[in-house]
Amino acid sequence: MSGNKWKESGGTWQEDHTLLSEEELAKCGRAYEIDDPSPIPTRLISNGEYMPIPQSDAQKQVAAEIDAIAETASKKLGVSRRKFLGTSGGTAAAFMAMNKVFGNFFKVDEAELFESGAAAANGLPKDVMVVDDQLHMVRGTSAGAPALRAIAQGYTTPGFSSNPFNPDGFLDEHGSPWGVWNPALVGLPLEHDTFNIVNFIKQVFLDSQVTVGLISNVTAFVAGPSGINPGGPSLDVNDARTGEILTARQTAAARDFINGIAGSRRAMAHGLLYPGKGNLDYIQYQAENHQPDAWKGYCISNAAKVDSGPMKPWRQDDPDVAYPTYERILKLLPAARKNGFHGFNNICVHKGLFHGLPPTPENGHPSDLPQACRDWPQLNFVTYHSCIQDTFFDYFAWQAIKAAESGAPGSILHGVPDIPFTTLYAVLTGRFKNSFAEIGTTFASSVVTFPTVTAHILGQLLKFKGQNQILFGSDSTWYGAPQWQLEALWRFQIPERISDKWGYPELTKSAKRHILGLNAARIYGLPVGTVRTNDDGDFGFGGSEGEGKYRPVPADFEQRIPADLKVLLEFPPNPPNLLPDNLSKMKDRYLALGVEPTNTRYGWVRTQL
Repeated sequence: MSGNKWKESGGTWQEDHTLLSEEELAKCGRAYEIDDPSPIPTRLISNGEYMPIPQSDAQKQVAAEIDAIAETASKKLGVSRRKFLGTSGGTAAAFMAMNKVFGNFFKVDEAELFESGAAAANGLPKDVMVVDDQLHMVRGTSAGAPALRAIAQGYTTPGFSSNPFNPDGFLDEHGSPWGVWNPALVGLPLEHDTFNIVNFIKQVFLDSQVTVGLISNVTAFVAGPSGINPGGPSLDVNDARTGEILTARQTAAARDFINGIAGSRRAMAHGLLYPGKGNLDYIQYQAENHQPDAWKGYCISNAAKVDSGPMKPWRQDDPDVAYPTYERILKLLPAARKNGFHGFNNICVHKGLFHGLPPTPENGHPSDLPQACRDWPQLNFVTYHSCIQDTFFDYFAWQAIKAAESGAPGSILHGVPDIPFTTLYAVLTGRFKNSFAEIGTTFASSVVTFPTVTAHILGQLLKFKGQNQILFGSDSTWYGAPQWQLEALWRFQIPERISDKWGYPELTKSAKRHILGLNAARIYGLPVGTVRTNDDGDFGFGGSEGEGKYRPVPADFEQRIPADLKVLLEFPPNPPNLLPDNLSKMKDRYLALGVEPTNTRYGWVRTQL
């Protein structure tokens, strides 16, 4: 341990807690003394557990541009440079700087530097219907997916000293191996209850503009600790249940609670898609007892019951495994729709996010989808993550795009850069109107760190599938509240230099409205509309036809969670008050004062090579 810091009590120096050596510290400086307080980090900051890499040339350019814009704008406004960077104008300056260095990826106007109203004009409108097609929460005894939070939160994630999905230290488009996706997460703790229902409801329905959210779940990859075959493939669905982060019953119960307190259909629930003849009774049981809004499956998980042995991975066009399950779902469809569950025929399957595995349908390759779409036109096949092969850090997709730009042999497919799995998926399924591309994680993992990848993925989906066949999903709450992704998608645009060269359609406001909610509303049978700002019919933003059809989730929702639901969701016996009234009141008073964020960052930054 080495290094010193000022101890406030008594005004004495005390030793820092850091794993950096004296030699390493000599090449570093304090982030709050050196790093500019910009809304978007422009260099890697270390918490003392690892040596930070130097600021890249591209990051230096962004920092210089932010500095120049802030210097001019703050003088015109008559405020300090630091104060300006804590306003919406400072955020606009960061977007403008990124556009100048990396390309015109984000919609931002110079007027936003000086007028908060201009920022609101470019932000997500209040009348956009948002259907988040992929949301996650966990049962109380599960810690969820801390590694997924770590990749979004970055260097301040407790317990992580480096990017868990980038062990080779590859650099993103901005020159960082571990860029922050969601700046709102920086500095937050990672608690055991981070992903439970309380934080889920707050982040999705109070902290974002999500109109309707689909609570997703995961078929178990291995049996849980109380299963028959712990740590190995599940023998059956009963064995698998102990390894699920959220059971089908828990998913439906959470949906029913949210809709009950909101008085409208604000939440939907997935049923767990365990295919195969040996699992047909469980499909029937879920339909009769949980009434799922749609089905969620993982081809790569041990989920298919095909014989007397353990369950196995599966493919979507297998006539002996998947097709009997589809047949049973269609048989149950009339009753489901009679009860109002119009998306019961939506087959949502995780495809991709497994770089380095053999290119088989079980591992996310899209070659099984054309036959399934052709054979089952009554079903909608929603492909989660749009098949992208990269695993949460889109380095290889970016390399594929750069190879195509340079004219490397074999790097182009159907006239566009061949992004592993995703390009082929878009081409193979483009003619099927019952195939939908969902962009959960694929968008979140690229829009901040690999915006060129985002531009090509959205461009290819628009080109081959069209704006009516793309669904928005945030994969939250793994990555914090969905609002940052909603704002990013609304501001995102495909640069002309990219669209002109590769023939991509424009990402229009109409296309964004379809992607964000109108397409999902169509296949889930949801009325088109937005959420009332209060519950007396005063919509608060124009009140045009179709607005205000959904009621808000009450702010005191936590106090309304019944004891039996807490038991079902496996809350600890004496859970701490996760949203203390006093803390909420303090935050309200703080915001009422109009205090601007300081964007101060703590830790070490590299100052010498």
